[in-house]
Amino acid sequence: MTLSIVLLGAAALIGIGLYGALSQQSFVMLMMGLELMLNGALLAIIGFWSLALGGMPEGQLLAIIVMAVMAVEMAVGFALIVAVYRKRQADMTESLGTLKQ
Repeated sequence: MTLSIVLLGAAALIGIGLYGALSQQSFVMLMMGLELMLNGALLAIIGFWSLALGGMPEGQLLAIIVMAVMAVEMAVGFALIVAVYRKRQADMTESLGTLKQ
């Protein structure tokens, strides 16, 4: 497996995630699109680490940091989704006109 194949897969994941994040109206689908984009970035980081840098430890540390950011992003995002749903009974982005009270 070459670096260009790994980067092509990462670009595909980022593109699919971007399309999913911009085209969907559901909050959950929006979060899934963001998660796909972060997974594409993580795949690119790991690909560079293992194929271009020869497996240096800095790539592992960066991949672990990205995974931690992904977990925090999903937890905060779903907490916001639950809070909005409880307050306004809105599960689609179109049903929220504004975030004011």
